[in-house]
Amino acid sequence: MFNECVGFMLFKAKMAAENFFKDEKGEVNVVAIVVLIAVAVVLALFFKEEIAGILSDLLEGIGDKAETSLDDI
Repeated sequence: MFNECVGFMLFKAKMAAENFFKDEKGEVNVVAIVVLIAVAVVLALFFKEEIAGILSDLLEGIGDKAETSLDDI
């Protein structure tokens, strides 16, 4: 009885694994996401200095406005 239960559970696990690997519904979406991430990383590396300059300018502007706001109080 115990061996039959274990055998049945192994059979069900094997069938579930086969169905998992045969099911290709989400495969295209995963590939598309990986390609988009790769493109974003390449663009970020290509424009690294420009992005750093823009962020630096933004943070300096925020800091200046914060200082003037505190000076007005």
